[in-house]
Amino acid sequence: MRRVAVPLGLTPESARPREGRLVRLSGPTMGVAWTLTARLPAEVSDAAARAAVQDACDRVVAQMSTWEPDSDLCRFNRAPAGGWAEIPPEFATVMRAALELAAASDGAFDPTVGRLVDLWGFGPPGAVDAPPPAAALAGARADWRALRLEGGRLFQPGGVCLDFSGIAKGYGVDLAFEALQGLGVRDILLEIGGELRGGGVKGDGEPWWVEIERPPGADLPEPPVLVALHGLSVATSGDWRRSFTVEDRKYSHTLDPTSGGPVPEEMAAVSVLHASCMHADALCTALMVLGARAEAFAEAHGIAALIVRRTPGGWSETVTPALARLLD
Repeated sequence: MRRVAVPLGLTPESARPREGRLVRLSGPTMGVAWTLTARLPAEVSDAAARAAVQDACDRVVAQMSTWEPDSDLCRFNRAPAGGWAEIPPEFATVMRAALELAAASDGAFDPTVGRLVDLWGFGPPGAVDAPPPAAALAGARADWRALRLEGGRLFQPGGVCLDFSGIAKGYGVDLAFEALQGLGVRDILLEIGGELRGGGVKGDGEPWWVEIERPPGADLPEPPVLVALHGLSVATSGDWRRSFTVEDRKYSHTLDPTSGGPVPEEMAAVSVLHASCMHADALCTALMVLGARAEAFAEAHGIAALIVRRTPGGWSETVTPALARLLD
């Protein structure tokens, strides 16, 4: 048994089967893989579709990776205090969205956590076997409010270390999806490392059905949620993806910028449905960090989310009102 979430825009006309050949393609990016399932029109070759996705992903890596020393993001992180850096349009788009969500969430989503990410062993310097000292964490915090974005220029106030791990993957999905649309492809299911966006339908007129991820071993009384990804994206932030354990305590890769440490173990997973995969990706992180305030924030901002927690009494799940409307 499953619960089914259907977007309001899925009409009989939009679900009409179309011509085209079904393809499944994949390639490497961002330390994971992209996978594409699509119906390609006769005039679009497999090679053209593959190049469209790979080129979009490569652009995101070249501009926003913390693992590529020559990326635009890494060069900005090394820039001297008080200077303006010219950044590409894609970088500026992600930066603008990150700052808007930082303001809306009172810093729960914070693009300036780069030094904290490194201290906790989730960045390029490599893994750690113990939590970092409190003094080191205090010194690693930055203030996202000190950043200034003006068109294609970004101000480096000094010592700010950007990290787009909570937003760039989703943006990569959007950028590649839009590149495929530019080729005339309408029926698309695209995934990068667990973040998905769907458009159109499968060849039989059925939508792209995707089951929302659950934490491994989660014993939830409610059945899984199956989503029709038609004009929708889904992203999930979960503490099983990257973590380490010391003295029976689990430390996940999702960091709370206020405390400087990982979010509490209570927060197991957050999944968000949104038209934009970039926004779904970033909102997952924000809701994980907001913790007890996640439901109120989601309701206030109309966010369709599924929140899974560990409680003393066992696993619990919350469906926000915006998601509940899709389940009706």
